[in-house]
Amino acid sequence: MKRNALGFGWTLHGDGKTIRPGAVVAPEERLSWPLTASIGVQHIMAMFGATVLVPTLTGFPVSTTILFTGVGTLLFLLITQGKVPSYLGSSFAFIAPIGAAMNQHGIGGALGGLIMSGVALFLVGLIVQKSGVGWIHTLMPPVVMGTIVAAIGLNLASATTTAMQDVPLTTFVTLAAVVISAVLFKGMLGRLSILVGIVVGYLVALLQGQVDFTAVSEAGWVGLPPFHLPEFHANLLPLFLPVVLVLVAENIGHVKTVALMTGRDLDRSYGRALMSDGVATALAGSFGGSGTTTYAENIGVMASSRVYSTAAYWVAGSVAILLAFLPKFGALISTIPAGVSGGAGIVLYGMIGIMGARLWVQNQVDFSNPINLMTAGSGLIIAIANPVLTIAGAQYGGIALGTAATLLIFHVMRTIARARGTEVSAAAEDSGVNPSKLG
Repeated sequence: MKRNALGFGWTLHGDGKTIRPGAVVAPEERLSWPLTASIGVQHIMAMFGATVLVPTLTGFPVSTTILFTGVGTLLFLLITQGKVPSYLGSSFAFIAPIGAAMNQHGIGGALGGLIMSGVALFLVGLIVQKSGVGWIHTLMPPVVMGTIVAAIGLNLASATTTAMQDVPLTTFVTLAAVVISAVLFKGMLGRLSILVGIVVGYLVALLQGQVDFTAVSEAGWVGLPPFHLPEFHANLLPLFLPVVLVLVAENIGHVKTVALMTGRDLDRSYGRALMSDGVATALAGSFGGSGTTTYAENIGVMASSRVYSTAAYWVAGSVAILLAFLPKFGALISTIPAGVSGGAGIVLYGMIGIMGARLWVQNQVDFSNPINLMTAGSGLIIAIANPVLTIAGAQYGGIALGTAATLLIFHVMRTIARARGTEVSAAAEDSGVNPSKLG
């Protein structure tokens, strides 16, 4: 079947039933539809635990979030012309700004912030599509990008404090179940450690009477997910813009990974991937869903199955949309108690923080260079301290201030160092003998 500009028209891989040793199912190929459907269900399972946890933590409607991850995924496949197999799940990077926005302006204000982020990400994608990603690396070299990513994760640490203090048994059993199942089980179950941890923690909470099923009994079996309208407040823009930088890093990183896995040249897809995620986030914010991002969990499914077919993602997105119209399902997810979400949050927030450090390690950031050292250290401390400053009537929290400090410190220090000739040279960095000016 001839493939069109929208990515439809998959060719059958072999006999559609088997994959030869060493072979892969390419994005433009598919297996038989029953097997393709089974892979699609695996993608649903892989994204599910993390995707539903975001609205659980933020107070957003679960079924609405699921709906727009499905819609966003299908839009992503259309805009990228079926060249980039990926699922758009809920982004944890939005948790902190959503929480701050809801404290100030309620869910409407948080949704307005999501729309602003989505529009900004779309514009970044449009620029990348025209000019490439070089300017992003100049604005946000690895030390800056890693610091911003780490700051967002570590800023969320305090969100788990109440659960650890009030319901320690549920919280730490959930944590233990997540970390143990990640190494105890092989295959797909090991990849679903977050979901396994949530189930175990939920049972422990149930035994302690911490689960209220009232909303489940009152919800119907079939119906529309709840929708909310956005409100726009200019003072929320600095809270949400730093997340755009994280989404840029995630999207570009995931497209690079998919290109490596599939052996495809996807350089021309970076901009389309960013624009797709921007459209999906803005659309979700328009009706009550969480902001989206490409999901590493689903890349893991592809790595284990060797099936990169975008047809499987069409199945996954479509199933997610159908699940959103089951109100009892959404109500059941909403009964997850604070101890369970807190225990899972310990792992997830910590992983976000360590992902920032991973960017430093992968890019060999030299912390004997005082520019790198002071940039990362200052940005992280401000984000973790989480001060709230009121400037010109607008409030700015730890992530916004930490991001601004990171960008400002790096570029100011580097500009002065270059002008004065005090910048550490690449040769000195490579030699490993240049000490930090901090001693």
